[in-house]
Order: sequence, then structure tokens, then C-alpha cells
Amino acid sequence: MNTGRDLLVLFALAGWALAVPHYGSEFAISMALTCLMYVALSSSWSLFCGTTRYLSLATSAFFGIGAYTSALLLESQGWWMAIGLGALIAAAVAVVMGAAVLHLRGTYFAVLTFGMTELIRHAITYWEKQVTGTVGRVLVVVPERDTVYLTVLALAVLAILVSILVRRSRFGLAMLGIGADEQRAQTLGVNTRLVKIGGFALTAAFAGAVGAAMSVRWTYIDPATVFNPFIGFQTVLIALIGGAATLWGPLIAAIVFSLLAETLRLQLPQLYMMTLGLLLILSVLYLPGGLASLRRETFTMWRDDVRGWWRELRRDKTKKAVAT
Repeated sequence: MNTGRDLLVLFALAGWALAVPHYGSEFAISMALTCLMYVALSSSWSLFCGTTRYLSLATSAFFGIGAYTSALLLESQGWWMAIGLGALIAAAVAVVMGAAVLHLRGTYFAVLTFGMTELIRHAITYWEKQVTGTVGRVLVVVPERDTVYLTVLALAVLAILVSILVRRSRFGLAMLGIGADEQRAQTLGVNTRLVKIGGFALTAAFAGAVGAAMSVRWTYIDPATVFNPFIGFQTVLIALIGGAATLWGPLIAAIVFSLLAETLRLQLPQLYMMTLGLLLILSVLYLPGGLASLRRETFTMWRDDVRGWWRELRRDKTKKAVAT
């Protein structure tokens, strides 16, 4: 991994995204904001799940916790405090959730994280209806558009930057070892339980911060909106199709899917969901490394074809030479 090159690419992309509010239309800014949201979510999800191979379906829970934190505290605490508390509370919930379910793997872990997400959503719905006597929250204080955009951009850049640094650290190598062979990593002295909980909390902190920042896009939020399972499922799909084990795959897929969603979801929602499913199936069957591996695998295939053609050509020339 070339860290210097990755940082250079990251800052170049960030500079390009920074110019969008100054030159783009409202539609372009809205599209860019959606892209940045899923870049942050899928990159942070891949940092833990892509390396440890633990399939978490709890992203929408952490997103919703951050959104509700912002809705409740934004007026009294201010913008940056609301973002920070959204990340902190989501991470704290992830520590408790991780301590309860991270001893499981595979389907069991995925189902339990999804079940806990639904439990949190229904608990907040009950609290809203029975305790506060409301259904949702009206956001009275809303920051300016550019403030929201720059915040989400900063979170997306920070998610990729953390991914670059963590993948080179002992903590990142420990998560990679857990994904390769957890029992062996434990035998070599890795505290797998602590590493898994730490990685899970780090992922949740980013999802909570993004949820806190994105909540102001709605003037009214309720549990069904911010705890929408579609947010979590699309994050997982983007990461898997882009390449969960890669650094830039989630970013590439987030841009592709945001454009695809805007083109199909509003006009042909059924076709959009079918397209998502089809892309996931094709990716699992023919591109297990995701879109990020497409160029490398395509180059390898072309190289093998050229070598085969060259060998056939030399064999034909040899036959002709022998015959003469």
C-alpha cells in the first residue's frame, strides 16, 4: 500500500468536492451530499467489516442515534457539539452491542445486529409515543447549506484518512488477522475481543456523526425515517460491490450508486431495487473483489489473452519452419 499516493489522491478528490458548492447547482450539491454521505458510511463500514469479515447490519441504528442526538441537542448545544455527541453516543451503544454479539460470526452476527437495530428503532418509537406524546421531532435550528455540506465532506475525508492510517497500524493488522484466521490471531497474542469491539465502535462513531449531520436535511424526523433499514442495506451493498477489503472501492461504488439512485429510484423504484440485486449477484459471482478489482482483473485477463495469442503465433511459425 502506497500511503503517500493514497493521501495525494484523497486530498485531490477533497479539493474537487470542495469546489462543488461554489460552482454547482442545487441539484448537483444535493447529489454530491448524498455521495459524500455514503462514502463516509461505506468506507467506515469497510474499515471494520471488510477486514474482520463480520457482516454488520447495524449501520442504520447508529445513523438514527446520531440523527436523534442532533435533533434533541442542536438548539441548546450547537452544531459541532451535536455532531460530536452523536458520534460518542453511537460508539457507546456499539460497545454495548459488540460486547453482547461479537462472539458470534457469519449469519448469526448479521441477524442479531439487524435485530438490535429494530429493537432500538421500536424502543425510540415507544418513547416518542408513550413518554413525550409525539411521533417525531421538528428541527427548528438548521445550519446553512454550505455548513452541512462541508461537515459531511470533512467526515467523508476523515473516514478515508482513518482507513488509510488504520490499515497501516498494528490495530489494522490485528483486524486483518481476525478476518484471516481469528483463532490463529488469538494464539499469536491478539486480544481479539477488544480489537473487534474497538473496530465496531469506530465504525459506529462515523455512522453516528454522519447521521447527526444529515438529520438537518429533513425539517421533521421520526424513527421510521432515520432508522430506515434501507440506509444500512445500501451501505453494505455499496461496500460489497465496490470491494469491502479495498480502500477506494467504497468511494467508487458510492458515486456510481448515487447517480444510479437519482436516475432510477424516483422514476422506476422497482427497477432500481432489481438493479441493486442484479449488481450484487454479478459482483459476488464474477467480481468477488468488487469494482476496485475490475481494472486489475481485466488487465490480467487481457495479458493472458495476449500471451496465449503470442504462443499460438510462435507455434505456427515453428511448424511452418519445420515443414520447409
